[in-house]
Amino acid sequence: MTIAYACVLFMGLLPYVAAGIAKKGFEGYDNALPRQWLAKQTGFRARANAAQANLFESLPLFFAAVIIASIANAPQARIDLLALGFVAARIAYLICYVANWPTTRSIVWTLGIICVVSLFFQI
Repeated sequence: MTIAYACVLFMGLLPYVAAGIAKKGFEGYDNALPRQWLAKQTGFRARANAAQANLFESLPLFFAAVIIASIANAPQARIDLLALGFVAARIAYLICYVANWPTTRSIVWTLGIICVVSLFFQI
């Protein structure tokens, strides 16, 4: 497994970390109606839930970028580096979202999308 493929696996699981943060402590958590419970949350729980949604939204483009760069036989070291850059940016994004640092969150989001777009140009 390449580093980039490991990053794909990691990124597929990262939204669940955000979900865990949103549900941390389970104060009044209702597993029968989890979406309704989450919709009523505020503060870090609401931000973690929003981060979860955004993390899921970012997956298709990242997955496609890694696969396309790999199929096109782009240099593996560059694919790995850009994939790691994306993962680092998305971890920072989650931290910034939960901590309520919107400007920094936007900056790291931009860095992440630059990594993904750059993967398409490694062909």
